[in-house]
Amino acid sequence: MADDSHDMVEVLLPLALEGPLSYLASRSLGLVPGDYVAAPLGPREMIGVVWETRPLTPTNMKLRDIIGKFDMVPMAALHRRFVDWVSTYYLEPAGNILRMCLRAPAALEGERQQIAYVASGAEPQRLTPQRRRALDVAKDAPALRAGELAELAGVGLSVVKGLIGEGALKPVTLPAMRAFPEPQPLGLKLKLTAEQEIAARDLRALVAERGAHVALLDGVTGSGKTEVYFEAMAAALAGGSQILLLVPEIALTQQFLTRVEERFQAEPAAWHSELRPRERERVWRGVGEGRARIVVGARSALFLPWRKLGLIVVDEEHEGAYKQEDGVPYHARDMAVVYGNLGKFPVILSSATPSLETLVNVDRGRYRHVTLKDRHGRPELPRIDLIDMRQTKLGADAWISPALDEAVRDTLAAGEQALLFLNRRGFAPLTLCRACGFRIECPNCAAALVEHRFRRQMQCHHCGFTQPVPQSCPSCGATESLVSCGPGIERLADEAASRYPDARIVVLSSDLSRGTLLRDALRDVTRGEYNLIIGTQLVAKGHHFPQLTLAGVVDADLALESGDPRAGERTWQLMAQVAGRAGRGEKPGRALIQTYLPDHPLMQSLHRGDRDGFLAQEKRIRQEAGLPPYGRLVAIIVSGNEAGETEQFSRWLARRVVEARGIRVLGPAPAPIALVRGRYRWRFLIKAGRETNVQAFVRAWLNGVKPRGSLKIDIDVDPYSFL
Repeated sequence: MADDSHDMVEVLLPLALEGPLSYLASRSLGLVPGDYVAAPLGPREMIGVVWETRPLTPTNMKLRDIIGKFDMVPMAALHRRFVDWVSTYYLEPAGNILRMCLRAPAALEGERQQIAYVASGAEPQRLTPQRRRALDVAKDAPALRAGELAELAGVGLSVVKGLIGEGALKPVTLPAMRAFPEPQPLGLKLKLTAEQEIAARDLRALVAERGAHVALLDGVTGSGKTEVYFEAMAAALAGGSQILLLVPEIALTQQFLTRVEERFQAEPAAWHSELRPRERERVWRGVGEGRARIVVGARSALFLPWRKLGLIVVDEEHEGAYKQEDGVPYHARDMAVVYGNLGKFPVILSSATPSLETLVNVDRGRYRHVTLKDRHGRPELPRIDLIDMRQTKLGADAWISPALDEAVRDTLAAGEQALLFLNRRGFAPLTLCRACGFRIECPNCAAALVEHRFRRQMQCHHCGFTQPVPQSCPSCGATESLVSCGPGIERLADEAASRYPDARIVVLSSDLSRGTLLRDALRDVTRGEYNLIIGTQLVAKGHHFPQLTLAGVVDADLALESGDPRAGERTWQLMAQVAGRAGRGEKPGRALIQTYLPDHPLMQSLHRGDRDGFLAQEKRIRQEAGLPPYGRLVAIIVSGNEAGETEQFSRWLARRVVEARGIRVLGPAPAPIALVRGRYRWRFLIKAGRETNVQAFVRAWLNGVKPRGSLKIDIDVDPYSFL
């Protein structure tokens, strides 16, 4: 029975709930908005955050009581406002946004000593395959908690407990979490060029203003943008702020951690999906308490419980990797700008190939423009030449043209590094039967299986399904009739190994090299231990290879072959970034681009180095079509397990559309990939004017719609994928 010793609290839970739930809370808990609490929900106990406190009234005396309060600094009011803003903009339940903020729930238990386990050397009485896996992980890894060991070994917790009971695993005490060293604003500052110093002065002034300002640091590849925005970070540190440096890929995190540590004489915190649970808890709590001053992280770092965030730097701001497609769709670059606006602190967007959205905001006067036009230590950019593949004859199973082949040979003979770029993973994207024409497809998706010859399997790049490479046609049974069609990165590596037998070749692709293997490979390339790099778009993301003088693009037309309105922009960015890997050291660089569309305006602009001309044309095309950044798009995907039911529901949904000024609803139509993970997909696309409240339209349209059975509606505001 509640009495005057209780208050009512509104608690947001990390579930697909539109808002907080009401609970009773004893005043002895001293709850305030932002407190992390344990709250009952049915038979479960959940972690939630107090969103609001209210006086108790007789009408809510029967509410359930809060179980307890965690000993943790409350979530800042700014961060709670940010959660609400993201929820409203992306039409996503606030509880789903909160879930992204609670990625390390064990951190709420504090910096207590914990028990972990290592292999004791003793063998258990019964050695099953699961037990063997757990022991192998325990032998190779540092001390792990029981749950961590079970997760890494892919076994149940009972397997680990059994090994503990039999003495095969022995307990050790983990120390309290490591402290975060204090970064030094002056640190090891490098000498800047006159141009860099002017840019750094502008960014330091931006920080000193302490307002909601956004600046684009627009510098050619190799111009030293990182050292320039380090100066802004130093100014923010001196002012007592926390700093978030966002990078688009995990592969870049270690590289930036090293550079930040060298500059500020202190190891920064890292945040990405491959962190071990113990380190994840340390960083999450350190950010929430304000002890982690600099965080280098992937897009999800934006949802850490920031205490006093005062500067966000978004490196390679044009990268599509900042858009999350699964779970809650959001764009980290855009939400970084929102966070800065809510918190009244600056945001710096850095790129050699800025996105059209950012450049248009510069045109409109919303963002400041800070430029670096010269390469650091070498003023000239690499020359870009086109190879007209319409006039080039290739042999069987050959993808490297004679002109590119000659350039690679000359580069290797000169003792320099060459890069061959192909943005396609695997060995071949398509496998056909010559006898009956059968195409090997994923059983769960409307997509071909990609052959991965290095791993001796075929894989779907949409759902992850794998199978061995068949020895005969699954349809007609013909043997030796299956043909691998088209090149992938592995096929290109095979050709390169045949053409250049003395070359020291490394293949850099996200599905072949990850984590430590990738970091070691990138380090060895920088040291010159490899002289021929075969890579996918992974190599185009900000890497500095000082001995690389030739960049060769094997198929530049791939990205243009889609209905994506950003296809031209993305191709230009990717080609410019790949070319920019060459000539960053003492020797000049060059780039060769193989294309069947050499007369395409995009290819000509790359050849002439006419960035402004290409961007002006791209802006004009987008503006005339009412496409972003001059218009707005929202994608609605209806999916279900049954084809007919999904289509029927989609067409019923279309009949509910109400006409609204400035809004056009296209569809429904089968999605370009109409079957993914066994679910049939239909698509709507909403086009609206830039100032239109498209969220209000979608809410009104879908109000009261409750899909039944397997049917589901997914909403993607500002979509980046059109598959």
